[in-house]
Amino acid sequence: MTPGSIAPNTSVLKPPEPQANEPTIERALLPHDLSPWGMFLKADIVVKAVIIGLALASLVTWTVFIAKSFELGSARGHARRALKVLAGSATLAQAAGQLGSGTDAASRLMQAVVQEIRLSADPHGEGLKERIALLLQRVELANSRRISRGTGVLATIGSTAPFVGLFGTVWGIMNSFIGISNAHTTNLAVVAPGIAQALLATALGLIAAIPAVVIYNVLARATGHYRARLGDVSAQVMRLVSRDLDRGKLRPGLAAE
Repeated sequence: MTPGSIAPNTSVLKPPEPQANEPTIERALLPHDLSPWGMFLKADIVVKAVIIGLALASLVTWTVFIAKSFELGSARGHARRALKVLAGSATLAQAAGQLGSGTDAASRLMQAVVQEIRLSADPHGEGLKERIALLLQRVELANSRRISRGTGVLATIGSTAPFVGLFGTVWGIMNSFIGISNAHTTNLAVVAPGIAQALLATALGLIAAIPAVVIYNVLARATGHYRARLGDVSAQVMRLVSRDLDRGKLRPGLAAE
């Protein structure tokens, strides 16, 4: 070193010494598996219960969707066939011969009408048409309730799943803050896994709620279309009843004159 030169400041190049009171975090104690399954296994029991409940709710949503889709598809097909039969029938007896032995909604409508005519003392009276109209209305409502059965649970899942997931998130974050207090450190490596586990509950809540709302709306529209088609079936039946009454061909046995 030449005289008058300045010695380099070697303290700047040295890494800072760890403080004596700063806690050290062993790498082996930190969680390594941050996949959804790994976070579920490491989560608190309450968060686990929330996640399992949301998974079951999602399973119920898709099960109802598949079952009701098949049911509505079959019911619409039977209603279309019944409308074709009624439109091509000249008398109620002719339509009853083709529809009276089935088990679908249109066949039940026809069976109820035939039974009412057979029980009526005067099959040509004006009161018969009113009784048949009232009977068809009740049968329509019964079939509407039956076809809508099971869709209410979708509305419940869609409205409550986000709040259930939020509860799991709040509980998990609360436990993360408790862990921070116990560990006496705010190191992100310690805090992040607990927060990630908590946010997993919110994500699953949205995964369960969004399809439930969409599927509920789809099934509601399909059910409305089916109800309208069933109303068309009732209107066609009343048309044949009125026609037979005008011609005087309506008998308890429903045989054409």
